[in-house]
Amino acid sequence: MTTRTCLPWPDKRLRTKAEDVTEITDEIREIWQDMVDTMEAMPGVGLGAPQIGVMLRLAVVDGSRERGRAVKMANPEVLHASIELREHYEASPNLPGVSATVKRPRAVTVRFMNEAGQIDRRDFVGVEATSVQHQIDHLNGRMYFDRLSKVKRDMLLRKAKKLGG
Repeated sequence: MTTRTCLPWPDKRLRTKAEDVTEITDEIREIWQDMVDTMEAMPGVGLGAPQIGVMLRLAVVDGSRERGRAVKMANPEVLHASIELREHYEASPNLPGVSATVKRPRAVTVRFMNEAGQIDRRDFVGVEATSVQHQIDHLNGRMYFDRLSKVKRDMLLRKAKKLGG
């Protein structure tokens, strides 16, 4: 088990779009495993590779009650999002101690490259839909608080700064 350190906000890599993955190699599988280990240690329901300083379009999501069912994705892309929105508290290990309610589509269909290197498609609902959208934001250099109003975002960042010293 290898857990990796999450980059502290405002590390510029958290604002940088990650690179596409061209093939699934043993190195990619090792990164995914480290990401799962890191996510489990938090504990969290997802992690994007840029959060640990790996600038590749890799994400893991596991919203199962039992755990151990992480979906490992390369180059995830939302193909379809439900019109119905869902509110969920979101947070990030890159900015500990703060969270906010974010509205996102309740369900999404995502296309991604799976562990076998094949293009896969999967429907995510509820907390897993929220998490996969949150991770895709990370891959695009966005943070969950970018989805808040300027006033709420500024309040959250001020609070985080106070907590961080």
